[in-house]
Amino acid sequence: MSNMFRSFSVFNYRVWFIGALVSNIGAWMQATALSWVVLTELTDNDAAAMGITMALQFAPPLLLVGVTGWVADRFERRRLLVVTQGLLLLIGVAIGILLLVGVMTLPLMYTFALALGVVAAFDNPARQAFVSDLVAREAASNAVALNAASFNGARMIGPALAGVVIVAVGTGWVFLVNGVTFFAMIIALWLIRTDELIPRVHAPGASRLADGFRYVARRPDLIVTFAMVFLVGAFGMNFPIFASTMAIEFGQEADGYGLLSSILAVGSLAGALLAARRDRARIRVVIGGTLLFAAAAAVSAFMPTYWAYAVTLMFTGFAVVTMLTTANGYVQTTTDPALRGRVLALYMAILMGGTPVGAPIVGWVADEWGPRAAILLGAVAAVVAFAIGATWLIVSGRLHRHEQRRFRLTIDETRPLTIVPPEEFSDQIAQTTPIRVPSDDRETGRRAS
Repeated sequence: MSNMFRSFSVFNYRVWFIGALVSNIGAWMQATALSWVVLTELTDNDAAAMGITMALQFAPPLLLVGVTGWVADRFERRRLLVVTQGLLLLIGVAIGILLLVGVMTLPLMYTFALALGVVAAFDNPARQAFVSDLVAREAASNAVALNAASFNGARMIGPALAGVVIVAVGTGWVFLVNGVTFFAMIIALWLIRTDELIPRVHAPGASRLADGFRYVARRPDLIVTFAMVFLVGAFGMNFPIFASTMAIEFGQEADGYGLLSSILAVGSLAGALLAARRDRARIRVVIGGTLLFAAAAAVSAFMPTYWAYAVTLMFTGFAVVTMLTTANGYVQTTTDPALRGRVLALYMAILMGGTPVGAPIVGWVADEWGPRAAILLGAVAAVVAFAIGATWLIVSGRLHRHEQRRFRLTIDETRPLTIVPPEEFSDQIAQTTPIRVPSDDRETGRRAS
């Protein structure tokens, strides 16, 4: 099997991938319909209302980060995911029914958006960490990248399909279709062979919620990664606002908006597959992807026609997925296994939790100065994120001039591992699990002995 798809050699991962692909198609259909309902049916093209809806969905992962990460580390993730996926199914069906009978209101939609956010707060870290239960550590980065490929492959299909369904029979049916697709994930979780799962590392006794925060606090590379992810997530990844308001500016209907989301996914899928080819996730790729995203977003803001804007979205999607997939893989493969759930919960909270901060601001900017100004705001945030990453590379001594070529810069990949005193995190963990932290991305995907 090719290096790009090496995780498919594991039965459990194949089952998981298929279930996730079907479920993700439904999830993207619902996300598209939700944004369109708020923008065109429950309000009169109010981008700020859409920003509030997004904020309500993404605030819970930030507010509940300590609890959700602890739950992902403490309980069996497979059964936890069955529960969260079932709850998401019920919420989606309820929204669809209320839309079909014509009783949905904006405050009620806000309530459902908050409910989706609360369930997703528990679902996301468990789902991200569960990937490491399916494949060996050396294949974790590849599995994460293939997960991103599944997510963005579904993004190519879901929004466009949602746009067609909305135009043909209405938005309510989109939510009902999404409910059906959840069964694919639930069935996949039950089909997974539990005896073939990778044994998990547990901290003995009562694990402390603060351990994940303390671990990250001693990892400058993770702090820099989280800072970049926060800025891009908060201001640059508000694609429902960008695409819907740009679609309206170009005189498009729901199908035109859905097509923009699918075109964005073309580039996203390419970025995910390219990430799957890499043997390990490197933080320098995260930094480079951030700069590419800033450039692509800035160019897209000045496109004069619908199709010109659509083409630039492919480059935007490629850049953002290259950055985020690599960041996710880097966090997963360089984090101590006993703390992975809590660290991933913190990562997802920072990625998704930035939306409550950025989405209302971006929506307000789109209302006041137009969608192009909102897109440029995202590009500026990405430039700041790149500056943080590049500054860290220089200050940490990893970036320096080539010894022989005057105008060539190199990144030092020979720095040794830094041993972080385990007592800084948890007395219980220190008794059984010495923690070694890679001082640079050279050690991604492997653990020191």
